[in-house]
Amino acid sequence: MTTRFGYTLMTEQSGPRELVRYAAAAEALGFDFEVSSDHYSPWLTEQGHSPYAWAVLGAVSQVTERVELMTYVTCPTIRYHPAVVAQKAATLQLLSDGRFTLGLGSGENLNEHVVGEGWPSVAVRQDMLEEAVEIIRELHTGELVTYDGEYFRVDSARIWDRPEQEIPIALAVSGDASIERFAPLGDHLITTEPSADLVSAWDARHPGGASRKIGQVPISWDPDRDVAVRRAHEQFRWSSGGWSVNADLPTPAGFAGASQFVRPQDVAESVACGPDLDELAASVRPYLEAGFTDVAIVQVGDEAQQRFLDEAAGPLLERLRAL
Repeated sequence: MTTRFGYTLMTEQSGPRELVRYAAAAEALGFDFEVSSDHYSPWLTEQGHSPYAWAVLGAVSQVTERVELMTYVTCPTIRYHPAVVAQKAATLQLLSDGRFTLGLGSGENLNEHVVGEGWPSVAVRQDMLEEAVEIIRELHTGELVTYDGEYFRVDSARIWDRPEQEIPIALAVSGDASIERFAPLGDHLITTEPSADLVSAWDARHPGGASRKIGQVPISWDPDRDVAVRRAHEQFRWSSGGWSVNADLPTPAGFAGASQFVRPQDVAESVACGPDLDELAASVRPYLEAGFTDVAIVQVGDEAQQRFLDEAAGPLLERLRAL
C-alpha cells in the first residue's frame, strides 16, 4: 500500500489570502492532497483566525490543478443545513474538476453554538448526522428532493449545477459504535487516532470494499527547537484534552482555561518539534503501521508556515515517502 501525504489548510491559524498562497505552494512541492478545517472560531485566541472554509477552498480550486481537496471536517447539522452543504459540495466539485471529497462529522460546540440553536448530546448529534448524510446523498442524485425527518425538512429542493463526477463522502468516527453506524453510509474513513482496530472495524462494516483511511498529524518545524516547542504550546495546547473534551467546550476562552496547566514539554510529547526532519517524519509512522492510506500534515503556526514550505516541506515529503 502506498500512503498519500497531504497538507493542512488550517483556517484557525491563517488568514484566507495566506491559505490560498500556501495551497498553491504545497501543490508545487508535491503534496498529494489538501484538507481544510471548517471553523467559526479558532481553538485559542493566540491562533487568531477563522475565515470561511468554503470560500477559501473555492479560491484554492482555481490556483491548483492536481491536488485533491477535502473539508476536514464540515458539520452539516447546526451551523449549516445539509441541503446547503449538498449545494456547496456540488459547486466545489465543479470548480475543482472532480478533485473534491466532502469530509463530514458531528461537529464541535465551538463552531456550532454560534447560531443559537444549542448543543445537543452526542447521541442526538449522531442521529442528526445520519439524517444529513441521507439528505446530501439524495440531493447529489440531481433529483427533486422532499424530505421529512426527525431533525431536518427539505422542501422541493434540487441541485441544479451538479458535477458528473460522484462527490465522495468521508465520515469522521471515533469508535466501534460510530463505525457500525456510519461505515455503511460513508465512502471513506476519517479518524484522529492511529488505530489499526478502527481501520479493520471500518473495513469489516463498510459495504463498498476498499476505502481511504484519512488521518492528520501536527508537527512544529523550526530551525530552533525551543522556538518550535514554544509555538506548539502557544498554538496547539488545546488538543491535550482529547476529542471528548474538545467537542463540548464553547469558546476559545474555555479552551484556554482547560489547557492552562498544560506545559510546553507536555505538548512536545505529542507534537514532534524542531528541525530534525527524520524525527518529524517518524511521528507519522503509527498511522502508516495502522493502515492509513492518507495522512495530512499540520505545520503549527502561521508565522513559520512560509519558511516551512520554502525550506522543509519538500525534504520532509521525501522522508515521509521513504517510510
